[in-house]
Amino acid sequence: MTRELEDQGRRVRDASRVLATSTNEQRVGVLRRVADALKNHEAELLAINVLEVDDYEESGAGKDRLTLTPARITSMADALDNIAASPDPLFESLDYSIRPNGLEVERLRVPLGVIGVVYENRPNVTSDVAGLCVRSGNAAFLRGSSSAQRSNEFIVELWRAALEAEGLPRDAVALVADSSHQAVVDFMQLTAVLDCLIPRGGPSLIAAMREHARVPFVLDGDGNCHVYVDAEADLDMAVAIVLNAKTSRPGVCNAAETVLVHQQVADAFLPALSRAMPQVELRGDERTRALVPDATPVTPDDYGREFLDLVMAVRVVDSLEDAIEHVTTFGTGHSEAIVTANAAAADTWVRRVDAAAVVVNASTRFVDGGELGLGGEVGISTQKLHARGPMGLRELTCLKWVVRGQGHVR
Repeated sequence: MTRELEDQGRRVRDASRVLATSTNEQRVGVLRRVADALKNHEAELLAINVLEVDDYEESGAGKDRLTLTPARITSMADALDNIAASPDPLFESLDYSIRPNGLEVERLRVPLGVIGVVYENRPNVTSDVAGLCVRSGNAAFLRGSSSAQRSNEFIVELWRAALEAEGLPRDAVALVADSSHQAVVDFMQLTAVLDCLIPRGGPSLIAAMREHARVPFVLDGDGNCHVYVDAEADLDMAVAIVLNAKTSRPGVCNAAETVLVHQQVADAFLPALSRAMPQVELRGDERTRALVPDATPVTPDDYGREFLDLVMAVRVVDSLEDAIEHVTTFGTGHSEAIVTANAAAADTWVRRVDAAAVVVNASTRFVDGGELGLGGEVGISTQKLHARGPMGLRELTCLKWVVRGQGHVR
């Protein structure tokens, strides 16, 4: 581990202790300043980002995630305003009781401390994560990818200037400069600095986290999301939901990758779906291809894939039970949707499908911190400890027990 990384980590740790005692007004002020700065410096940020996009050799989801646009920068600024307007999560009292012996017992929300985030390509994550961390009293220690280093540096500098303007330490938001593989491994092992580690990336990053991390981590896992069209679905609604879930932004984790269709409605639904999204390659089983001749044969591997592209696996199922069994076999525990007018079928789906989010008669694309009222998210956890689903402000806190007595002894 390099001395530079250790020294930077100590500065971030020291800054986190100051930030934890900051006022709500200071933290809100930082977010408001950065939101304004993103708008005021949009042209400069876009000029830096377009050079990185031009240098990026891959296409598809990776390039899309790297790319900033005026609309995306506006969304970044709006997200910070929304997070700033959220209630302060710090020192919120979860419960209070008085024991029979007179002891007063309370639980309060407090910051985790230093949150490390390793992520690929997405410069918007730099701002979103910093906003959630600062608002919740945590320092943000960020390790982005080399492909977005210049964009990330520009955004981080806006944060550091805003922190300083509010009388808070600049190092409460920091970016690791070293983009080497070894630096990632070293970062994951900063046990004296990081309180929680969150990866935002593909299977290789998740595998590296499992192998090398020595600090607690929360997995923002793969999103092999499904939409099941039930026998009692409104088919026009189902087409609109699948179209949105697949095509609105195919390279994100809450995009749908597989559609399951009850055999009673497959002959009407599948041709309509194919006509509605001709840009999407459908990979189907035999019953699908009998109804959609342009569909290509599906493989078992396709059902387990996160395509992150305009490709969708399709399967015709005989029952709700078969659909749930398919999701159980191939799902990654992210977001699973059902389209149905049958309340009992919807309730069965909600109760039995094991996922961070289950969705009824809506697109999987709504499983997002901003859309669900969290203001934003640092990621979508597909594990069950300590957080599950979109991780907003409250998920970036832990609990502190407060016990008040009057000379009590045991």
